[in-house]
Amino acid sequence: MIYVRVMFFTYMVTNQYLGTLYTGHTDDLSRRIDEHRNGALPGFSKKYGCTHLVWFELHETRASAFRRERQIKRWNRAWKIRLIKKLNPKWDDLYPKLSEAFVYDEQRIFNPARL
Repeated sequence: MIYVRVMFFTYMVTNQYLGTLYTGHTDDLSRRIDEHRNGALPGFSKKYGCTHLVWFELHETRASAFRRERQIKRWNRAWKIRLIKKLNPKWDDLYPKLSEAFVYDEQRIFNPARL
């Protein structure tokens, strides 16, 4: 029998380098970013064209991912930019790079001790 570990994600999308940021959480990162890219859901990210995945992290529970989303949404812009630049200094669109090895990289697993 094969067991798949379900993970949850907190992520940020933007419309351009140093542009408008949207923070969210999901249990299916690829599907959710595809929805952003295609404007499938109305709201802030569609209004501002936030289609480029620039940052994400993994959580073991939906509650943890949701708490982190809320925490980041309260941050000032400079803190969010610093968080993005730590793992993605050029603000590359990470969506085309999504693979199992890339997504489950240890540096992307949320660890409150690293804050």
